[in-house]
Amino acid sequence: MAHEEDALQHDRASWKPSSGLAVSTPDPVQGPGLPPHRERMTDKDPAIMARAVRTVYTLFYLSVAGSIWAVVAYMVFPIEDGQLVSIHHNNMFVGLGIAFALLAIGIGAIHWSKAIMADKEHIEPRHATRGRDTTREGAVAAFAAANEESGFGRRTMIRNSLFAAVLASVVPGVVLFRGLAPQDENPVELLSHTMWKQGMRLAHDPSGRPIKASEVTLGSAFHVIPEELSKLSHDEGYLDQKAKAIVLLMRLPEEQLIEAEDRKSWSYDGIVAYSKVCTHVGCPVALYEQLTHHLLCPCHQSQFDVADGAKVIFGPAARPLPQLPITVDSEGYLVARSDFTEPVGPSFWERH
Repeated sequence: MAHEEDALQHDRASWKPSSGLAVSTPDPVQGPGLPPHRERMTDKDPAIMARAVRTVYTLFYLSVAGSIWAVVAYMVFPIEDGQLVSIHHNNMFVGLGIAFALLAIGIGAIHWSKAIMADKEHIEPRHATRGRDTTREGAVAAFAAANEESGFGRRTMIRNSLFAAVLASVVPGVVLFRGLAPQDENPVELLSHTMWKQGMRLAHDPSGRPIKASEVTLGSAFHVIPEELSKLSHDEGYLDQKAKAIVLLMRLPEEQLIEAEDRKSWSYDGIVAYSKVCTHVGCPVALYEQLTHHLLCPCHQSQFDVADGAKVIFGPAARPLPQLPITVDSEGYLVARSDFTEPVGPSFWERH
């Protein structure tokens, strides 16, 4: 009780103006007050109120239907064949289902608050906030009043349909994320082999024009694909093959290269080729600093030292970028000696 009285005295003290700082105004501005209260049609006519209730829970159940449709569309329009039309249909119909589900929840909640919940104006004077026991009791009473005025506890159809809509809206996300997980194929085996093979020329991305060693100058960086990749169509798996075989080609002064004994033949005249797929989560490593010879992944800031076998010098990546062994053919074009000798891409696929 003493605690409440002390807080009340302090509260009253905050209402008193400071001595010498009060300003007297001969014609103070009067508060305009609240406009006259206008009753809603739902407050006047029980039939209209019943119709509004039906509208709200119908919207929530339509949201459930939209979530279910998103899951069905994900299965009816698969993307496993890799065709652009299939990807387009999958994205469109799944997206429409999720968008309709969330939109119906939003419209239903707004209609509920505008047409069904208690409609009255309330003025709360400003005062210093206190953590008194009466304040806590008032908060509990406010929640109880909100429950009563909103009808959340009484209107079971609205409440249950809202719960169903919110729970159903999560299902499409669960299904979509599950689709990103490995299916029947082992990802380590899929990433262990790419289109690169002995004698295949290195070509510009995306034109597919072969690259001569004489074109690669000191400090330059080339985005490279296998020459035969440019001959594939999207229906034949162009994007899947490119995602694994993409390479970054750079030329450094030979004396600055630090090469292991078993990899000295993997470069040519200071030209080295490394996988462009980050070993952290697979982002494209495409930012090259020619003065430091560092490669930067823009997604999570992993850095690799090209001069020292693309070793990780900063960031979350767990291993160096895989190196593509290269040489030149009789016409001076850069060619691969073999495929990568280790899996490309994220390291977590190799964990057992």
